[in-house]
Amino acid sequence: MTHSSAGRTAVVAFVVTLLFPLFIVAQTPPPAEPPKPPEEKPAPVLEEIVVTAQKRAENVQEVPAAVTTVSDAAMEVVTAGGADVKALSGRVPSLVIESSFGRAFPRFYIRGLGNTDFDLNASQPVSMIYDEEVLENPVLKGMPVWDIERVEVLRGPQGTLFGRNTPAGIVKFESKKPSQDHEAYVQGSYGTFGTADIRGAVGGGLTSTLSARFSFLYQRQDDWIDNAHTGQKNAIGGYRNWASRLQLLWKPIEHLSVLTNLHAWDVDGTARVFRANILQPGSNSLVPGFDQRSVQQDGLNAQTISSQGGNVKVDYDMAGGTLTSVTAFEQLDMFSRGDIDGGFGASFAPPYGPGFIPFYSESSDGIPKLTQFTEEVRYATHTTSPLQWLAGAFLFNENLKAETRSYTSIAPGNPQEGRATQKQIADSWAMFGSVDYRLSPKWKLKGGLRFTHDEKKLTAERQQPLFFNTKTIAPVRANTDDDFANWDVSASYAASPTVNLYGRVATGSRAPSIQGRILFAPDTTGGTNPATNGLSVADTENLLSTEVGFKTELNERTLRLNGAIYRYTVDGQQMTAVGGQYNVSTLLNADKTEGYGFESDINWLPAPEWLATLGVSYNHTQIKDPRLTVAPCGGGCTVLDPIVGGLANVNGNSLPHAPEWIVNGIIDYRKLFGAGQISSSLDWAYHSDKQFFLYESKEFHADSFELGLRVGYTWANGKYSAAVFGRNLTDEVIVQNGIDFNNLTGMTNDPRTMGVEFAIHF
Repeated sequence: MTHSSAGRTAVVAFVVTLLFPLFIVAQTPPPAEPPKPPEEKPAPVLEEIVVTAQKRAENVQEVPAAVTTVSDAAMEVVTAGGADVKALSGRVPSLVIESSFGRAFPRFYIRGLGNTDFDLNASQPVSMIYDEEVLENPVLKGMPVWDIERVEVLRGPQGTLFGRNTPAGIVKFESKKPSQDHEAYVQGSYGTFGTADIRGAVGGGLTSTLSARFSFLYQRQDDWIDNAHTGQKNAIGGYRNWASRLQLLWKPIEHLSVLTNLHAWDVDGTARVFRANILQPGSNSLVPGFDQRSVQQDGLNAQTISSQGGNVKVDYDMAGGTLTSVTAFEQLDMFSRGDIDGGFGASFAPPYGPGFIPFYSESSDGIPKLTQFTEEVRYATHTTSPLQWLAGAFLFNENLKAETRSYTSIAPGNPQEGRATQKQIADSWAMFGSVDYRLSPKWKLKGGLRFTHDEKKLTAERQQPLFFNTKTIAPVRANTDDDFANWDVSASYAASPTVNLYGRVATGSRAPSIQGRILFAPDTTGGTNPATNGLSVADTENLLSTEVGFKTELNERTLRLNGAIYRYTVDGQQMTAVGGQYNVSTLLNADKTEGYGFESDINWLPAPEWLATLGVSYNHTQIKDPRLTVAPCGGGCTVLDPIVGGLANVNGNSLPHAPEWIVNGIIDYRKLFGAGQISSSLDWAYHSDKQFFLYESKEFHADSFELGLRVGYTWANGKYSAAVFGRNLTDEVIVQNGIDFNNLTGMTNDPRTMGVEFAIHF
């Protein structure tokens, strides 16, 4: 996508998002004054949104923090056609999601803060919580999202109630829970590239005290990308994705409930597709004749994931409060292999291409074993007193074994040529509490405090070295151990029954991290030289954020307008220098990083048939560390930063994958027609230009705009529904990320897809 077209599209998206309410008002003629019926029906209003952003069920309008929700209906729209969790990228103010692992390993960024690290033990400053269970490993965060009640995106540090590794925020998913009401549905779609998505659920009461809900998901796509190097048609691009969830809710007595959640997830298909030299040197424009449906590769591509887990939530209501326990366990194994250089051959082994390929690169990352155990116990009051409080404790344990392998692409059969392993044990525990005090009917104060202990032990070993390094004489080891505290203070003021103002000051921390991707490190001393053995450690990062905002419901509750402005400073932000001359990632602590911006959410019901959900955010980020240097690209890009001793000085740069502008929206229209109801949803997501790496270059950056549409019809009192949908309707080719150590390698979005959908509710 060129800058000119993206710029024009951005202007259109921005104007539509900001001016759509005025447009609807202008186009809707004032109704004539009919005679009053004997009993007037109440005018439609926006539904109240209840969230658990503070581990209590609350109206989102009363939460003194920036929270955006995505409904189950909106999720159905943006994930139509088999999309995964990355479909949320740009759909919420200040939220970006990207990946270099295909349907696994999503990397989340909120307000510009995230982590570009591609290693399988990478930590992120955005936490993902699924049904109150923390999913820490980045591969676990790729768990499919379906049969969802709502999504909550909490922006800003959440270090008090949710703990370590939440300085940027949290993405929370709440699945639909069992109830005594019987419900069942099956929904299927089929579209471009043989894409199929079949999902459903069945639930209801089994006895007067036991209810259940079983939900399933099956997604598939045919291979649709040709390999022009081998001559194979439809060589890669497909996948198979299975997921299931069984929930049992037991309420043996009035004050006790036990919710058990068992789930599984399996993937078999293509990993991320890397494309060699798709960018023109000195520009981020695509090369002439670029075709998304074709690659030229001599490497192999495959991805498998198998994950199983479960959690048990127990709530016991007692006089004055509720005691809650959440116990969870996850296990996972995965393997992902790709042609990293994105082409064929090498300069020393011609022929090669497309473009100049200095050397071949084909590698895989795998997790033969991952187990995660978490336990949280908390007590929350719910009395009529102006003073309410919550206190709890949290325990986390993770055991990870990861492998990195390299292959000889130019040899018959692509044999393995190198292997290294990592083993990491992570343990953490915390104690936390928060207090809410209502000073008056209008004023409310809130404060929280959390103490965290965190430690990690990592062992890395290179059993089979590459030609330019050596086998480790003994395993390379690193340990971290730290204690830290986080706090938050907020005040809210009810200016009127429909207008709330708030201010919040909060801290967040990311626990120390260890990076041990040693296979590609240029070490020739058997791993004994810390400067070259590929092992790096980053200390705890700490963030201080201030935020003021407003939450309003106007025009007789048909217009919900929420907004916030914020500013933060990160001391010792953990950064990952990815790529460079070698395929390694090195952890760094920057001196300071600063960010500021604003966000706005709009929900508007201009007429009974219309609903608009719109969002705008501006996020400015800047690295402030005059001494911070990283390895620049090794693949021929044009670096814009000063080069000092062969390294790029990144002081003053914005953070990677941190666009300044994000503009999103969904416009829904529903109207009775014939014996049923017709519905349509138009959605769009735009983000402005963002850099892919810590250094700035003329090639590795891009903006993004994608447009979607869904038109459907529901009949027989909602029992049947059919729809047609399209994703990326304008067929934009968007470069979403790059690899910089070999050539001008890029990764793109998917082409336009179209499909049909049918659902039946029993």
